[in-house]
Amino acid sequence: MRDSWEAIVDVGSKPVVEREATASGLIILSKDSLEAIENGQISKGDVREASTVAAIQAVKETPRTIPHCHPIPIEGCKVSWNVEDEGLRCTVSVKAHWSTGVEMEALCGVNAGLLCAWDMVKAIEKDEKGQYPKVAISEIRVISKRKSDPQD
Repeated sequence: MRDSWEAIVDVGSKPVVEREATASGLIILSKDSLEAIENGQISKGDVREASTVAAIQAVKETPRTIPHCHPIPIEGCKVSWNVEDEGLRCTVSVKAHWSTGVEMEALCGVNAGLLCAWDMVKAIEKDEKGQYPKVAISEIRVISKRKSDPQD
C-alpha cells in the first residue's frame, strides 16, 4: 500500500484543458440578520462585499489549506449571493486552463465566504448565553464541474 500522504498526485502527463467548477452553500440565519444584511445595517460593513473578498482569497489560497491540491493558475472567479427564506446562499465559480480540476478551489471559496458572513453577523445571532442556536452552514456541494476535450 502506498503512503499517499507523502506526495501530491503527479498530473504532469495530463493535458492542459479548460476547466470550470461551481460550488454552493447556505448559511442559515435569523430573519433579523437577513433584514440587516439587506438594509446595510451590519456594524462590520457590507456582508456580501466582505464575504466575496474572503471567497476570492480562499480560491487563490486553496493549496495552502488543502495539502494535496496543486497550485493552479486561476483565470477567473465569480462569487454570487442570494438571500433565501432561511438564509444566505453563496455560489462560487472558478475557471482555469490546467491539468487538474478546480472544484476544491470553488469549495474553499464557498466555505470562506460563508464563514466570513457568519463572523459579520455574530452580534445579531448570539443568544443571551453567547451561543448560536440557529446559525448553521449547510448544503455545501459542487453543483457543476466541466473540462474541455483535449482535442478541441
